This record gives sequence, structure tokens and C-alpha cells, in this order.
Amino acid sequence: MAQRWATFDCYGTLIDWNGGILREFERLFGVENAPRLLERYHEVEPEIQEDSSLPYRSVQTEALIRLAEEERLAIPEGESDALAKALPDWAPFPEVHDALAEVRRRGWNLVILSNTDRDLIEASMRRIGVPFEFAIVAGEIGSYKPAHAHWEQFFGNTTAERDQHVHVAASLFHDIAPARELELKTVWINRLDEIGTPGVRPDRELPDLAGLPNTLDELVPQ
Repeated sequence: MAQRWATFDCYGTLIDWNGGILREFERLFGVENAPRLLERYHEVEPEIQEDSSLPYRSVQTEALIRLAEEERLAIPEGESDALAKALPDWAPFPEVHDALAEVRRRGWNLVILSNTDRDLIEASMRRIGVPFEFAIVAGEIGSYKPAHAHWEQFFGNTTAERDQHVHVAASLFHDIAPARELELKTVWINRLDEIGTPGVRPDRELPDLAGLPNTLDELVPQ
């Protein structure tokens, strides 16, 4: 019997990435500025990631500096790397542990494909508290999603069959669109109740991971 594999984006899907960044912006720049800065951060970070040689902590630091310059805000001394320092403490969404534990109980293999660095993802996996087979990180393969290198590395590292694999993620841009380009099954975790992107059609859409075990079993029956 072929093994079933579920790959996951981590930040925004499993870990509350928006919440973590927002809290740091509130601390550094005030509550009134934080929502606007968070919205702009979503635009700035992918631009910086076009330089795939940069480690993710450098991406976060550069994005913070650029935002502060654009907004003419002063970063407190010694705080330019505040996002990277805070990330290991960002919490999983409440349903994530139980949902992933149930997915594992049903026989799925779990892998993370992340646009981060090894030490950051290891800290986050410890917080999630459910075993993963492994994680592939941008800092080690020299590539940021939405490029396809994470999936190429995943299939190179495993004997996974494409029809026995599902990718699960919150970002249409970074994850769902490229996974669909590769003709992979996808589950979009639409936590922010966003409007979909024309031409990007996930196989399933969920508001969080609570319904994921049954959804995965529907997409790839045992």
C-alpha cells in the first residue's frame, strides 16, 4: 500500500505568523501603526525574497528596516532583528496540535516546506508538539517559494507518489498557486476569509485545520 504524504507551509498555516508580527509592530511602533505596517509587510517580504541567497532572518530584518524608513519611524536601538528574535516564541493556532496528531494517527506522513531557516523551523516544530518526518527550509536549498524547489526537494527525498500527496497552506501566492502548477492536490487554509485568486483553484478550502483529517482522507482515501 502506497504511503500518504501531507506537506505543510508553517507560518500562517500552523503558526500564527500575522499575530506574531503584529505584536512586534505594536511593541516597536505603537498599536495605531501596527495594522498598516503588517499590510505593507506582506508586500515587502516577497520583494526581498527575490534574492534567494538571503537567509530568512536577514529577510525579516531588511523588511523591518525598509518599513521603518518608508514610514519615517525609528527602530529602537538593537531591535532591527526583532522579528527574527521573536519568531521562535510565536504560538501555533489552537486547533493545530490535535488536528495534526489525528492526521498522523490515520497514517499520514507529515513534512514542512518553509521559507525560513533551520533553527527557526526547529523551534516552531517543538512548539507544535507533533512529530514531522522532516522539514525543508529555504535557508538550506537557496530558494524561496513560490519557486518550485521545495517540492522538487521533497520528491527527491522521498518515494512519495504524486497522487498520494496533498499540500496544505494558507498562502495562495507562496504555496497553493505553485503546487497547482505542479498538478498537486491542495488544501487552502483560508484563515482570513480571503477572496480567492482568479485561476488558482485549490481542491479544498477550510477555515482552519479542524476539518483537515477528514478532508485529507477524502482527497487520498486509504
